[in-house]
Amino acid sequence: MDEPGEIRGCFEVADTASWERREHFEYFYRTIKCKYTLNAEVDVTALLARCRARERRFFPSFLYVVMRAVNGNREFRMDFDAEGKPGFWDCVHPSYTVFHEDDKTFSDVWSAYDEDFEVFYASVVRDMEVYGEVKGVKAKPGRPGNFCPVSALPWLHFTGFSQDTYSESAMLFPLIRFGAYEEKEGRVKLPVAVFVNHAAADGYHVCKLFREMEEFAAAAEEWML
Repeated sequence: MDEPGEIRGCFEVADTASWERREHFEYFYRTIKCKYTLNAEVDVTALLARCRARERRFFPSFLYVVMRAVNGNREFRMDFDAEGKPGFWDCVHPSYTVFHEDDKTFSDVWSAYDEDFEVFYASVVRDMEVYGEVKGVKAKPGRPGNFCPVSALPWLHFTGFSQDTYSESAMLFPLIRFGAYEEKEGRVKLPVAVFVNHAAADGYHVCKLFREMEEFAAAAEEWML
C-alpha cells in the first residue's frame, strides 16, 4: 500500500464498553483470522436507464452507488489509529482502477467522496481525465488513509469472484469488484463481489450493503437530476 496523503475525514476509536461486535472483532482478528468474499447480482435497470437519459457514464454513477452504501455502514469504514486501536472513519473515499487500452495495464486513481451526486460525479470524471493516461500502479498521488478500493471487470459477467492475500495485513476495509451488466428477463443485472475481513463485518452487514446498493440504484431518478 502506498503512503497515505492528507486525511480527509475524522476517526473515532471504538468504545469497547458499548461496541456490540467487540468480542466478534477480537475473535476473527486475533483467534481465527478469517476473510471472505460474497457475490451477488445487483439490479441496475433503473440506474442504467437514468444514465442513458441524462447522458451520464455508468462507471462513476455506480461508483457513487457503491460509496454511498459503504459510507452508510460504519462496518465498512473500519481502520486502526496510530496506536493500533480499532475505530471508524466518518467517511471513506473511493480508490478505483482505470484501464490502459494500449498496453492492457491498469492504474489506481482516487477521488474525494461527496454525498452530492453532481459534485462526486464531476470529481471522478475530472480525475479520470487528468490521471487516466498516467501509467504505473498509482496514478494519482496523495491518496488519503481512509479509502475503499473499488474496481471493475467490464469484460465479464462473472458468477463468482475470489480474493486472496499471502501476507499478514491489518486491512479492515472491503475490496469491491463489479463486472459487466447483462439483461435477464427484462432486468439489467450487475455482478458484484465484496471481499471482507470478518473482524470488521459479518454476513448480515454485507447483505445489507448489497441491499442498499440496489435500493440506491433503483432510486436513481431521485439523485441523478
